[in-house]
Amino acid sequence: MIRIIPLRGMPIVEEGDDVGRLIVEAAERQETPIEDDDIVVVTHIIVSRAEGRVVDLEAVKPSEAAVRIAAYTGKDPRLVEVVLSESRAIRRMAPGVLITETRQGFVCANSGVDKSNVPGETIVALLPEDPDESARRIRKRIEELTGKRVAVIISDTHGRAHREGEINVAIGASGLEVIRDRRGERDLFGYVLQVKRTAIADELASAAELVIGQADEGIPAAIIRGYTYKPSETSRALELVRPRERDLFL
Repeated sequence: MIRIIPLRGMPIVEEGDDVGRLIVEAAERQETPIEDDDIVVVTHIIVSRAEGRVVDLEAVKPSEAAVRIAAYTGKDPRLVEVVLSESRAIRRMAPGVLITETRQGFVCANSGVDKSNVPGETIVALLPEDPDESARRIRKRIEELTGKRVAVIISDTHGRAHREGEINVAIGASGLEVIRDRRGERDLFGYVLQVKRTAIADELASAAELVIGQADEGIPAAIIRGYTYKPSETSRALELVRPRERDLFL
């Protein structure tokens, strides 16, 4: 049986906080301590805050390019300047919409720059500089404190091409194979699968969102327990990013 356990009662995370320790303590307080093979899903917001990846828009001076893009999209020029500083390229623009390719390689709205769940009217959170490395550090800290083997996923909310609504996806991962390659397996009728590769880390991130981020409680993390995954020391969430040369929707 697979369980998704929200981690309640975590404090507002500030720069320098030990996210791994806060997760372990929250799990113990609610009498669901970390167990072997748990998957801990953490929203990028608390990771970014702990790593000091926040910007006060009051201190941002927008460039001419940011002012022009802001006029077209209807966004705050200061926000646009931050978005541009965190991007490799602009993929699409429209009134109210700015889709970019981030410096980490993700294609998403506003370079992942987020205002929700960040204290302060003019404060925004950026994506972690290296989300896979952030996941590795949190995972190692949890394992150090508990003696249990775990996997960690850092999640963010993304839209999807040709689909309404948003879902949580993995932008950082450590301790598990992020893609399950099923090519060569046979289906129910004996057909050999040719293209089946399941984005396990994204599916787990989306499953965790069922309990994460509820506005009334602000739950920033969850434990997924009972799912059998393939452990890995090398697999990274960046494997989930489709290379530009194979992106049909550029």
